[in-house]
Amino acid sequence: MKRLFFLLVSTGLTLASAQEVPAREDVRIVVVTHGSASDPFWSVASNGVTQGAEDMGVQVEYRAPETFDMPRMAQLIDAAVASEPDGLVVSIPDADALGDSIRAAVDAGIPVISMNSGSDTFEDLGVLRHVGQTEYEAGLGAGERMAEAGVTSGVCVNHEVGNIGLDLRCEGFQEGLGEGASVEVLSVSSDPTEVRNAVSASFTQNPDVGGVLAVGPLGGEPTIEALREGGQLGNVQVGIFDLSPTILETLVAGEIDFAIDQQQYLQGYLPIVFLTNYIQYGLLPADPIVLTGPGFVTPENAEQVIALSAEGIR
Repeated sequence: MKRLFFLLVSTGLTLASAQEVPAREDVRIVVVTHGSASDPFWSVASNGVTQGAEDMGVQVEYRAPETFDMPRMAQLIDAAVASEPDGLVVSIPDADALGDSIRAAVDAGIPVISMNSGSDTFEDLGVLRHVGQTEYEAGLGAGERMAEAGVTSGVCVNHEVGNIGLDLRCEGFQEGLGEGASVEVLSVSSDPTEVRNAVSASFTQNPDVGGVLAVGPLGGEPTIEALREGGQLGNVQVGIFDLSPTILETLVAGEIDFAIDQQQYLQGYLPIVFLTNYIQYGLLPADPIVLTGPGFVTPENAEQVIALSAEGIR
């Protein structure tokens, strides 16, 4: 009996609470992210959430603001906490704006796992685990690749100003290019016309720029269009975070150099699996961060990924 008691306590369950574990079909998990499921990137993450719910046999609700809106996202987290779910999944693009709401969930005894953004802040908020990539290191890898190709000046296209994860990607990019290299951060919205115009203007003002990094597909696709219209596509190094059919087709054509894949399908899928097992059995991965990226997709391997992108998995 002493050994059994120790095992139960060590996994976060007591004998009393073990008798109160809900049946799997009664488990309800709420997912709140900063990206709408209609966004091409987040639709893939949402597909992972849906598959996780189906595979685990649990109830899952996906909620997100229609635009990048931290006060609205905090309200959605507060509403989720008030509904008393068995588990909560959140992205954390701005810990200052969302911290009180996330701590309220933790204080209410709701197990929380973060996904996508928040690798540098989740532990401070009491979140159990994080599923995603470390953003600074991903940007660093992009910069190092471009530095190897001889790039000494670059542009970092940031389409979600205030998203700390995207800021870290640009910072890592600057570091990866190396000492003495210059990086202009283009702070734009997700409006494709604004992005195209900003990229075009940047190259008009600085025609010697050697590399462009777009920190997401909403900025990446119009960046490709701007460079194509300006005649720079294929003549400068181009890297883009995340995948889309357009980005993959451009890779296959050899017009851009790489895309950084963080496997957002897994970022949606794995937290549902982890929370279900934690709620029922007190089980969690040993490492606090479960890495899903970064992985580099290049013209040499892009074609293998196209079919999965069309299916909403990559």
